[in-house]
Amino acid sequence: MSELVIEVETAKSAMAEIRPALDAALHQHFPGGMLQRRWEEDVLHLWGPGAQATVKLVEGRLIGRAELRPPASLLRSVIEEKVSAALRAVAG
Repeated sequence: MSELVIEVETAKSAMAEIRPALDAALHQHFPGGMLQRRWEEDVLHLWGPGAQATVKLVEGRLIGRAELRPPASLLRSVIEEKVSAALRAVAG
């Protein structure tokens, strides 16, 4: 199992400001329903083949944490790149 943590600074102060753009960015980077998601208050829960993750807004930072098992762990660099790009896109 592999743990992945991505942190991106943001000037946004509430997840409500980020939520629609984050949903759209993740859908763009992970098309075809390969990544399932649900919101639980201000925490986004994500899961897919071999992966479980959360995204939270904490003190001016978007923090994504994921646990990767095969097959997702084999694509760690691709997943890290796509999630980082999605978080940077909405942090602006």
